[in-house]
Amino acid sequence: MIQYINQRPIKSQRLVFTILFLSSLFILQAQTSEEVDAFKIKYPESSFIRLNDEVDISVRLKNNELEIKQKFLEEDLYLDDAATYGSKRSLDFSSFFELESVEATSYQYYDGKYKAFKVEDFIEKDEMGESFHDDTKSLNFIYPNLAEGGKTKLEYTEIVKNPRFLSPIYFGNFYPIQAKKVTLVADKDINFRFQEFNTDGYDISFTKEEKRHSNIYIWEIKNVDEIKYESSVPTYKKVLPHVVPIITSYTNNNQEVKLLDDVADLYNWYYSMIKDINQQPTDPALVTIVNEITKASETDLEKVRAIYYWVQQNIKYIAFEYALGGFIPREANDVFNKKYGDCKDNSSILYEMLKTAGLKGNLTWIGTRKIPYTYKELPTPMVDNHMILSYSENDTTYFLDATGRYLALEMPSSFIQGKEALIGDGEGKFRIETVPVMSPKTNSYFETATLSIKNDQLIGKGETTLSGYYKLDFYNQLESKNSEKELKNYYTVKLRKGSNKFLIDNFKEINKYSYDDDFKIDYEFNIDDYSKQFGDEIYVNLNLNRDITSYKSEDERENDVEVKYKCEYTFVNTLEIPDNYRVDYLPENYELSNDYFKCSISYEQKNNSVTYSHQLSMDYLTLTPEDQKIVNAAIKKVEKQYKETVVFKKL
Repeated sequence: MIQYINQRPIKSQRLVFTILFLSSLFILQAQTSEEVDAFKIKYPESSFIRLNDEVDISVRLKNNELEIKQKFLEEDLYLDDAATYGSKRSLDFSSFFELESVEATSYQYYDGKYKAFKVEDFIEKDEMGESFHDDTKSLNFIYPNLAEGGKTKLEYTEIVKNPRFLSPIYFGNFYPIQAKKVTLVADKDINFRFQEFNTDGYDISFTKEEKRHSNIYIWEIKNVDEIKYESSVPTYKKVLPHVVPIITSYTNNNQEVKLLDDVADLYNWYYSMIKDINQQPTDPALVTIVNEITKASETDLEKVRAIYYWVQQNIKYIAFEYALGGFIPREANDVFNKKYGDCKDNSSILYEMLKTAGLKGNLTWIGTRKIPYTYKELPTPMVDNHMILSYSENDTTYFLDATGRYLALEMPSSFIQGKEALIGDGEGKFRIETVPVMSPKTNSYFETATLSIKNDQLIGKGETTLSGYYKLDFYNQLESKNSEKELKNYYTVKLRKGSNKFLIDNFKEINKYSYDDDFKIDYEFNIDDYSKQFGDEIYVNLNLNRDITSYKSEDERENDVEVKYKCEYTFVNTLEIPDNYRVDYLPENYELSNDYFKCSISYEQKNNSVTYSHQLSMDYLTLTPEDQKIVNAAIKKVEKQYKETVVFKKL
């Protein structure tokens, strides 16, 4: 149970409005100190500064078990009126991180001194996390009377219930830090490895002391500037400087106990939690389904395909994980009867269905692209957050993620491309493979249009063909479109070209929701006021799609940028030459290529029409700031080509 010091927990939301009302009255009289003025000059872009950040970690061996306690102290100073938003705070806890005590206080400056206001009320609520081992709850509270120039002090203690879950220690963040100190005190018989990430350029001092039966590790850093927050960063775990303490082993009763010395230790722990699943006979109804959906399959791979697609279609993904249940898949029979499950459960039923068909799948642990670590760097549960099933045949491994929908057998989920997968193969047996990154051609947006000019209106018939992840994006969005009107509005936005006056008149969907076939949309459209007539000349810009512009990043960007997947665009527009007109000007063909994308634009007159072709291949997932400058410069050259127009002259 959490101990609220001088406070009471509540379940009602009414208190929130009361505190905010009283705060607004109090804030009117708020003042600021010279300290605030000085920090405003030093950090003009910052809303607050962390004055003091202290972490004390204790790791002891008691009664043959490791006991871990972490104490935190955070003191903040608010530099502008964003303090109103900063007054709302929350702390996460779970079965692995148990909050023991919490004390929170805000301070407002009056007549040369600070007046304290203790937080008296806390609200607990469940949180749904992304991880497959997540049962997070949050403790929410509001600092009373917090305004510009105010301070907050937060002290809390948590018990780490599993020694494999020591938290990373961050030495920089999206706010300035005046001083941070971390002290880890551990019994001498407990061995550590401290894995550093992104610490180059940070003046972090580290010392180790020995006192009697303890080792004391101390990290300190001062005057850390805020790290700039930017969108589309692959993960801030690749940006924020941090150290992850890993307990590799400890001695108990003169025996060495290995914990997380290497990947084998991590796998052995994982395996201990999955080795006893699916021991009961397979549900006869599930056996019948496996036999039915695979009876027409001529090869093992086609059996895998049929089973994989059935699970995607029939087992709904719902993320619900509690305690070690976040690591242990549920029984395949239970998943089958309930028709829903999380990532582990979907992998469990896939495994059982393949076994029923006489095939072997392998339960596989993997981290999404938001986790930047390799298994060698960080052989702890922090390295992965997802479970899938692997199937190998003829030296090819297929990564089956049944939490998604419409995923073809040959395509992994987009968010695990390029990631290491820990593939289990029984007790003590595992291998690590890297998930392939799909080529741009796999994720294709191919569009053709035949065009004609009627007055200043552009009239067209289009066909858009989608494959790979591009197709999946459409499918996932289309699931919520239930009426003809909704669909028409959706396609008018998604297939827009030329200008915002683009309108679809009618459309036809082909191969909708197919797993293996390309998705096609045939449609008729018009774009008002698109062509321009001056005297005896008509000007038409056939660069109707300018998708490359969306790949530009800010010139002063400081961090890597990430896209969901590599992709390829092809646009072919054939414009009928207006009656009694001839082609007076065709732009020159254009090509540009670098390490990140290829682009070509061409024009050709043939008989009574002009055909415009535009190919674009985006061949990267992430770009460093240096790479972004190269890409931005190249995109600007392409954008100049987008301004080119075809000119027709009256005969």
